[in-house]
Amino acid sequence: MSLARHFDLVIMDWAGTMVDFGCRAPVNALFEAFGRHGVTLTEAQIRRDMGKAKADHVRALLDDPCIAATWTAATGAAPTARDLAALIEDLGPLMRAEAAQAATLIDGARATCDALRAAGLKIASSTGYTREMMQPVLELAAAQGYMPDHLVCSGETPQGRPSPLMIYKACAELGVWPMSRVVKVDDSAAGVAEGRAAGCVTVGVTACGNGVGLTAAELASLPRPERAARIAAAADVLTAAGADVIIDSVADLIPALLRYAD
Repeated sequence: MSLARHFDLVIMDWAGTMVDFGCRAPVNALFEAFGRHGVTLTEAQIRRDMGKAKADHVRALLDDPCIAATWTAATGAAPTARDLAALIEDLGPLMRAEAAQAATLIDGARATCDALRAAGLKIASSTGYTREMMQPVLELAAAQGYMPDHLVCSGETPQGRPSPLMIYKACAELGVWPMSRVVKVDDSAAGVAEGRAAGCVTVGVTACGNGVGLTAAELASLPRPERAARIAAAADVLTAAGADVIIDSVADLIPALLRYAD
C-alpha cells in the first residue's frame, strides 16, 4: 500500500521525537532558569506542560500553586509579570545551549524521513522552541541529513499548542489540505492535542519522548518490566490526549501508518 494514497504531509515535533532522546534539553534549561531564583522544580513539574511554547510553559509553571508558594518562600514575594519576563529572558540562551547539546537525531529518524519523501510526502516540523532557540538545532540536524520542508516555531502564530494554529500555518504555506491527509507526530500531550484539534491523524511517540523522559542508555538499562511499564504509562497519557496511533519511536512510523490506513 502506498502512503501517498492516504497522506500528503507529515508534521514532526523536534525534542523527544526527532532529536533529544528523552526530551532532556527543556528540563535542564527550566531547572537552571528557576534555580537562579532559588526555586527548585521537580522533573515531573517541568514535564507536565511540555510541548507548549516556552513562554506559555513558564507561565503555566508560575501559575501552579505549589510552585508559586515555593517561589514566594524563596524570593519573599509572589511571582509577578516582571518575574515571568525575567525567566523567559534567562531561558532563551539556556535553551539554545541545551538544545544544541541534545541535537543528535534519534535512531531511525533520518531513514523514516527519507522513506516518507521517497513515497511522495512532504515533511514539516513544529516546536515549542523559538526560532532563536532552534537555530543551532537546525544546523546540527542538517549536518546529519535532516532538513524538513517547513518549520513553525513558538511565537510565529497567535497561539501555540494545544491550539492547531501552527499546523494550519504549515498547511497553508505548503498548500496541503484537507487536514485528514496530514499526520502530526509528537511525544507531548500538548502536541497530540494540537493534532487532534486540527483534525489530523495524530501519532504519539512514547519511548524516546517526554512521557518516559530517559536517555536511550538509561531506558535500555532498566529491567524489562519497568521499561515496559514506563512506556505503557506514556502511551496512556498520549492516548488520553487523542492520539490515533502510538509508536515507541519515529523509526516505527511508516509501518504504523500503513497499518492505520489499511
